[in-house]
Amino acid sequence: MTKESKIPRPTIERLALYSRPLEIFVKSNIPIISSEKLAELCGVNPAQVRKDLAYFGEFGVRGVGYEVRELLREIKRILGTDRRWSLCIVGMGNLGMSLVENDNFKQRGYDFVAAFDLDPKKVGIELPCGLTIQPAHTIPEQVRAVGIDLGIITTPSREAQRAAELLFRANLKGILNFSAAQVRTPECCIVENVDLSVKLENLVYHLEMLYKEKNVTAQ
Repeated sequence: MTKESKIPRPTIERLALYSRPLEIFVKSNIPIISSEKLAELCGVNPAQVRKDLAYFGEFGVRGVGYEVRELLREIKRILGTDRRWSLCIVGMGNLGMSLVENDNFKQRGYDFVAAFDLDPKKVGIELPCGLTIQPAHTIPEQVRAVGIDLGIITTPSREAQRAAELLFRANLKGILNFSAAQVRTPECCIVENVDLSVKLENLVYHLEMLYKEKNVTAQ
């Protein structure tokens, strides 16, 4: 087992979170940031910032802080976001349309280069971003021809497994799945499931706890 495989998943997620204020500081020509300031901007504690970064080496100077450009460069190298990634998306409903038109992906190095749908009625529609929706059965051929790195699934749950299998056949190793269905995957493929209803339920839970605390305090 490699050192990298032992790194906690939340640490990787926080690294991406740390990069956001660092990007702003770079644009503002602010050279140094302390762990306290970075922690404050990201909603964590300074000890957590230092612990997360320590998995990957020594950064910064005690009592001074981190050199912003260097730290951002190292985080991007660790995450693999120091290069551009080509994406395809399967499922051109409202969510799919919203994602391909989101400029934030391109700004962060993710380029949508192909869009597919399982519904023949949507095939051939030209999107504002310049892509034309292609039939899903052409996914294996198109992915290999264009050299796509990652696939995104935004189909209804009932179609998610079929979409995933087409992406597997194209030998894609990474899939971001926005459907509520948990797709079955081969061991060689990494699937990240983003169930928005789970996020909402987590939010509702914390709101419910907050309301209960206020009611207890008010009594």
